[in-house]
Amino acid sequence: MISPHLLLLIVYSGVVIGLGLWTARVVRTSSSFFVAGRSLGPGLIFASMLAANIGSGATVGATGLAYRDGLSAWWWSGSAGLASFVLAFLVGPRLWALAKEHNFYTTGDYLEFRYGSAVRGIIAALLCFGSLWILAAQLMAGAAIVSVLTGAPRWVGSLTGGAIMTIYFTAGGLLGTARVNSLQLAVTIVGFLVAVPFALGSVGGLSAFGAAALPAGFTDITYSAGSGSGWTLLALTGPAFIVSPGLIQKSYGAASARAVRLGVGLNACGLLLFAFLPVGLGMVARVALPDIPSADLVLPTLFTTLLPTWLGALALAAVFSTEVNTSDAILFMVSTSASKDLYKRYLRPAASDGELLGVARLAAVAGGALGVLLSVYMSTIIAAMTIFYSLLAVSLFVPVIGGLYSRRAGSAEALGAIATGVTALLVVRFRVAGLHEWLDPTLAGLIAAAAGFFLMLSFRRRSR
Repeated sequence: MISPHLLLLIVYSGVVIGLGLWTARVVRTSSSFFVAGRSLGPGLIFASMLAANIGSGATVGATGLAYRDGLSAWWWSGSAGLASFVLAFLVGPRLWALAKEHNFYTTGDYLEFRYGSAVRGIIAALLCFGSLWILAAQLMAGAAIVSVLTGAPRWVGSLTGGAIMTIYFTAGGLLGTARVNSLQLAVTIVGFLVAVPFALGSVGGLSAFGAAALPAGFTDITYSAGSGSGWTLLALTGPAFIVSPGLIQKSYGAASARAVRLGVGLNACGLLLFAFLPVGLGMVARVALPDIPSADLVLPTLFTTLLPTWLGALALAAVFSTEVNTSDAILFMVSTSASKDLYKRYLRPAASDGELLGVARLAAVAGGALGVLLSVYMSTIIAAMTIFYSLLAVSLFVPVIGGLYSRRAGSAEALGAIATGVTALLVVRFRVAGLHEWLDPTLAGLIAAAAGFFLMLSFRRRSR
């Protein structure tokens, strides 16, 4: 007999696929697929952005971090919220204006406009590679839920989630995902808002945290155990949420610069508030269920153990929803970079609009399949997401921001930033990581990228 939890997931997945296929009937051009015809208002921008940002890291990952570190795990999603204010008011509107004027579809279009084709090609290749890791992380979270409900191995859950998001994204593109994300966001918010009070009540309220034997700093939001813990997460996740190609390209779909500011700004406020919900659940789980073996199993185990059956089913549907809607945002990056930045730019510049749309959909299918394969072999969700955020931040942050605010910067500065940033990231991560608890590979890469950018700018100025 099918459990209520599993039945609700099956019904919900069917609705999501149906909505994506229904939207496909109006997606007939690459403009509709890539930027939704630049027709999205603040509401759809808000829903699409927030749904994309509340993924496996913000739910399953943050709950696992809170199970270990306590309240300071808020910084995982809180950092994304703070960074989103920068995107909303300082970066997003400027990029939208350029995209509107020059008909940009992807972040690669902007990079070539600003720095030349070499920078576009390098970043597109890095994105196609790096995006697959975070896609794998989202699928791992969905697989954990399926595993808890059915006992099936990880590959079954990964394949199920991968198939769902690939079908509806391939059909509807950005326009379809914006509509689907509105439904998914509603399910997510309602599920978590209802689950937290019930979970907290199951352990006797806030007083339980004072009575239980918990680690030092467990209830201190300013606590950090070193790199990758507490407030240091701002260096890891913050820059990535300012220059994420998936988020930038969603902002390209806005109907106006005002829609960007309002929609992305509301998304930032939503992230700051939502960040407390999974953290609270992780802290409750530490008190009530202190022997959970894996951080990735904390959230689904809590939902099936501490909550009533009906609420556990709703909450699990909410979590599964977050994994699927964030997966489509990552698949969006893979699909658009592979088709527009690589195929049309370098392999077939004369490709027609219909051919470009077909390649984008084919790239989405291929990306979904590769993401499923990676998800089977990665160890933890946070490990998979850390790889992506690090690579994204050190390769893109300095070139994107430098290009917006420095007129003198050219391809030499961008290439210098990418080379020094990625090199420093790899050296620190694989050679000197662990020598000091505060030595963060991402922060080292960002500093090196900024140094490379400004050194090249200074050298060329002297040459002139």
